[in-house]
Amino acid sequence: MFPRLFHLGSFSQSTYGVLVALAFLVALSVIARLARRAGLNSDAVVNLGILCGLSAIVGAKIMMFLVDIPYYVRNPGEIFSMASLQAGGVFYGGLIAALIVAVVYMRHHHLPALPTADIFAPGIALGHCIGRLGCFAAGCCWGRPTKLPWGVTFTNPLAEQLVGVPLGIRLHPTQLYESAAEFLIFGILYWRIRRQHAPGAIISLYLILYSTARFLVEFVRYHDQPNPFGGPLNTSQWISLALAALGTAWFVRPRRQAGLAVRQQ
Repeated sequence: MFPRLFHLGSFSQSTYGVLVALAFLVALSVIARLARRAGLNSDAVVNLGILCGLSAIVGAKIMMFLVDIPYYVRNPGEIFSMASLQAGGVFYGGLIAALIVAVVYMRHHHLPALPTADIFAPGIALGHCIGRLGCFAAGCCWGRPTKLPWGVTFTNPLAEQLVGVPLGIRLHPTQLYESAAEFLIFGILYWRIRRQHAPGAIISLYLILYSTARFLVEFVRYHDQPNPFGGPLNTSQWISLALAALGTAWFVRPRRQAGLAVRQQ
């Protein structure tokens, strides 16, 4: 839609880059505020957020390459192409990388794992909401063709050149679907975290809600790589199912334990 924000001589600034930077700052602000409210070391939490952000960028790129290995094996030069460098990558790769870094950091700095993860969940949701607007501006992560009245048509040749989005065809605005879902998820999590909850309840609720939204959006999102196992589900949908199951198992754990305690009495 609007891949370049402005030009200044030979320099140009991508809209995607600005929105991703804004998303990162907004997410950190929310996380720091929730950390102070929870009585955690806000400086350590903010530093963790910065490390997670950097690791998420790397992890998202790695996952982007992994889900389309045959293409990059045939075209190894594309790994370092401008299109690959400017692409946002696969969000789940960034999430997994950030979780690994978070576990190591929290152990080293003695941060309580579940309460810390809980305060990160609303910030991640709001940051991802803004980041998907960047995807829409760039044209990446586009949807399948549609005749629905809210379908969008990309017309900027630069968007096609940078990310390959087809021009002149009405497409599902999958970026906006996911952005709207993440904004709703942020509202639910921010409301819930300010009420009494078991440690881990907020991050597990985020995994359930986001994985469900992502699973559904993937049905109308365009993919040029084949689905794994030859079935109808793509890689992101399999990861969604796994994370939703993990989130559900942890979310119901306190209730299961409470039920066992009552029966033992």
